[in-house]
Amino acid sequence: MAKPYYDILGVPETATEAEIRSAYRAKAKKYHPDLNQGDEQAADMFKKVNEAYETLSDPQKKAAYDKPAGQGFGGARAGGAGGAGRGSFFDDFVNMFDTDARESGGGGDISLNVTLTFEEAAYGVQKDVSVTRNEPCAACRGTGAKSGTQYAKCNACGGTGKVRFAQETPFGRVVSMKACSACGGSGKIIKEACPACNGRGHVRKNVNLRITFPAGIEHGQIMTVPGEGEKGKHGTKPGNLVLMINVMPHKIFRRKGLDLSVDVPISFTQAILGDKILIPMLKGTKVAFPLPEGTQNGTVFKLKGQGIENVKKGVTGDLLVTVDVEMPKNLTKEQKAKIKELSELIKPDQYDKIKEFNRR
Repeated sequence: MAKPYYDILGVPETATEAEIRSAYRAKAKKYHPDLNQGDEQAADMFKKVNEAYETLSDPQKKAAYDKPAGQGFGGARAGGAGGAGRGSFFDDFVNMFDTDARESGGGGDISLNVTLTFEEAAYGVQKDVSVTRNEPCAACRGTGAKSGTQYAKCNACGGTGKVRFAQETPFGRVVSMKACSACGGSGKIIKEACPACNGRGHVRKNVNLRITFPAGIEHGQIMTVPGEGEKGKHGTKPGNLVLMINVMPHKIFRRKGLDLSVDVPISFTQAILGDKILIPMLKGTKVAFPLPEGTQNGTVFKLKGQGIENVKKGVTGDLLVTVDVEMPKNLTKEQKAKIKELSELIKPDQYDKIKEFNRR
């Protein structure tokens, strides 16, 4: 009995491709191992979420999964609209039109987790990503035949790679085409298998790909690199490389979209009298900022345009600076006396919050 993939992603069976993709991103981020270290249940759910998305995001696999019990590889939902009353004839009648697609041998997608530093995600970076995938055999040029030439035309399909498939129906005789099972759709029969790949036409290799990660990419984002997945058989369309982005936290900065935020500690005298303080920037520089006198603890100042830039959209975020007023410790008797003297000079109505609280 197939796994309830729709339930795992939390979407109805009528969900669109965009809804399925959106649900997958949310679930994958929720159960990502890097965010749930040591949680075996989360790790198990992460695998199930990826398995569900791998099926439901592929039109051919999804079509097979959606078939009633006993058909395709899904077979979990016997029922639905007239499910119990649908016989093998109806399913065979529908199957005739997608058999060729399922047997075409297209390449599958490859999913990988990629970890970026906070700065790499903010400013963009090029990194080498190692991918293990099927690559066409160089010895036989992907044909599976020794020296790439020792093969003959398939007699079963006449070298076309397709055979006719006919069935009698209440609507008359229906004829369609499907991939030839004798030659796997290639139209050729190997006389002598290539010793380098044992006739498979491909070999398993580690490939280093130079991937460009754009500036502003976010934690949990899914990035697809078209055509860099598994290579398809007989020149069919290759799969995609699907990258799950994991961004490492920064020591002092936080991020929300294109905005950055940072907490800056200041002394109580700086808060009272005002001062010119140095604000750290993500690139390692510092900017002088005029702190106004009477600054309260927790006050947030916005430095416009000092966040993360999205070159493609032509917008830049802001830097939000939250001041943390720190009180001194281990005061000497002389220091305490000076502060007490100062406190006696300050009038009660100079404290706005205390005055308002007492009024209420």
